[in-house]
Amino acid sequence: MADDFSRGLGGARFPQTRRSAVQGVGSDDPAERARAFELLVRAYWKPVYKHLRVRWRRPGEQAADLTQGFFTRALESRMFSGYQPGRALFRTYLKGCLDHHVLKEHESQRRQKRGGGAVLSSLDFAEAERELSLAQPGPESIESYFDREWQRQLVGSTVDALRERCEQSNKQLTFRVFERYLLEDSDPAAERPTYGQLASELGIKVTDVTNYLAFARREFRRLLHEKLRELTSSEEELQAEARALLGEAP
Repeated sequence: MADDFSRGLGGARFPQTRRSAVQGVGSDDPAERARAFELLVRAYWKPVYKHLRVRWRRPGEQAADLTQGFFTRALESRMFSGYQPGRALFRTYLKGCLDHHVLKEHESQRRQKRGGGAVLSSLDFAEAERELSLAQPGPESIESYFDREWQRQLVGSTVDALRERCEQSNKQLTFRVFERYLLEDSDPAAERPTYGQLASELGIKVTDVTNYLAFARREFRRLLHEKLRELTSSEEELQAEARALLGEAP
């Protein structure tokens, strides 16, 4: 995902911060295990749902049931604690678990009915379906679709976190500059506005555009780094995911 958006973010290194949810799901502490599982569901449920719709061609209602069933089983069986760092990226491991779950879906559904369902986050399947309708992958990209959707979900949640951070700090104009410069144009071939154009459009100085973008880029990368640390199990995996997203290690 090292595209024009990622190249426009600049470079920076950040300290280690949040604990890894991938490690947390194997904790003996129920509270830590629940916290970690919640983070993983939040990060992965949309890619899971869309993978079921696109790769396995399941109807929307069935894909939603399978998504809920997959995470329910993962929680009850502590499935994710079986991940072995160094053998594969965690997202590759999770996709393999998902595909295995689909192949055994009838058995899984019977098990879920016998054991009851886990309480998961509220999952907006209608929104996921709307997103899916706007961008259907071609046959040549179906196998990589899950990974690209996971990256898109991660970047989107980081943008939301940056927006919230800017609103809390009364830096709404800072976010607007970031949004206008990096996010708004849906045509990948279109050129970004110049700093001068942005300054004229928003009624600020060119130096303000420079400063606002520098802050927003730095904060975006910090927030993305935090999220990646939560969703990876080792420094090596974090660096691999950062290179996939940004074209460079954090």
